[in-house]
Amino acid sequence: MHVRELKWVEPVTAMRCLAQRAHLTFLDSASRHGSLGRYSYVTCDPFGTYMVADGQATWNGISLKGDPWNVLRSLLAKYSLRPRSALPPFQGGAAGFFSYDLNRTLERLPAIPSFDQCVPQSILHFYDVVISYDHTDKRCWIISTGWPEHDPERQKYRALRRADEFATLLANSVPLRGSLSSPVDGWLSNFGRETYVAAARRVIDLILAGDIFQANIAQRFRTRIPASFDPVAFYCRLRSVNPAPFAAFLRYGQLTIASSSPERFLKLDDRIVETRPIKGTIARSANSAEDQRLASILVRSQKDRAENVMIVDLLRNDLSRVCTAHSVEVPVLCGLESYASVHHLVSTVTGELAQGEDAVSLLRACFPGGSITGAPKVRSMEVIAEIERVARQVYCGAIGFIGFNGHMDTNVAIRTVTICDDVAEFHAGSGITALSDPEAEYEETLAKAQRIFDAFAADTFGVS
Repeated sequence: MHVRELKWVEPVTAMRCLAQRAHLTFLDSASRHGSLGRYSYVTCDPFGTYMVADGQATWNGISLKGDPWNVLRSLLAKYSLRPRSALPPFQGGAAGFFSYDLNRTLERLPAIPSFDQCVPQSILHFYDVVISYDHTDKRCWIISTGWPEHDPERQKYRALRRADEFATLLANSVPLRGSLSSPVDGWLSNFGRETYVAAARRVIDLILAGDIFQANIAQRFRTRIPASFDPVAFYCRLRSVNPAPFAAFLRYGQLTIASSSPERFLKLDDRIVETRPIKGTIARSANSAEDQRLASILVRSQKDRAENVMIVDLLRNDLSRVCTAHSVEVPVLCGLESYASVHHLVSTVTGELAQGEDAVSLLRACFPGGSITGAPKVRSMEVIAEIERVARQVYCGAIGFIGFNGHMDTNVAIRTVTICDDVAEFHAGSGITALSDPEAEYEETLAKAQRIFDAFAADTFGVS
């Protein structure tokens, strides 16, 4: 491994310098929220691509036999590296997304209408070089692994050469700037107010009948975008109006994903596991006194606290499948966190990964995140498929990395836009419980969607 420290440059500037390179991945701590959001990563030009479509895994376009999760584990094992201390955790590895619909490799779920095949169930690019940022210490490095070479001398030579290439790109590239001359509008939803309220009431009926305890129901917004649309400028606008600690920007050919997620799904660091479910949301106010009053209402809400505790119990059970006995704990229960447009209740669940388990088995045991399905998880996913009737695609899946050194960090892909060819879409959902007010749940979905609408509606997309 070759490590080279660079003079500090903002991660978003580096992203814009590399924006035209193949398969750009930007894992972006666009906001520092307490202890969260310390690291950001920019990378491109992978040496390999793992993809899952219709349950079939491929590596660089070649189909591989077997369960896709086991295939991923085998691929990662070929390129394992010891972690280097005093560096950000992502030191080369697989990065990309696991779509919500990857749940169909784990469970038998009701069929849904066919969806755009440009969004597979998963894409993970294998990156031998990463530009890693530590926002706390204001330091950044090029980390070059030398993979996929296995001969020690060739690996050393490749690591040095590839680091030189990235350093040259950063030094000589002009950061891409762009704008959109007109706002994007014409959004259509698969729900209207009346149909969403009816769906929420149906979920409540299922709860009262003892079928489920909770289900998260989302509406999908979709529109066509003009040929002049600039995804890079859009993402820069999104991260400005809705900064989040687990944001991401992926440009994978005709597919672009822009995420401003406030929620961590799974972090694995030196066998310590952390997940941070969000359950409980209320819209913010521009008036300071009113904003504080709204936050206080959320903290005292019996419905929202019960919803959060229910999902914490689900995640404790998921983690217990792969963690050592009695190691799963809840250091924070229903803590208040405030973001650009909403207040959230957020809990923290931790555990110690058992021997013989790894990042892939942890993901498999917990996927998809319980905070965006409901409880019990499998039945809730059945209800979601039956009611929503559209593929969630990347929404409510996960975006992040699995390092060659065994570290992992992923978000829950909420507040996430998918752009494929000339179509943009995103979802916004709400958790329905027996205590839910269906009208209020519909309004919650709009509150969550508002900053994304704001980013699309700007007349000019500036970059920061």
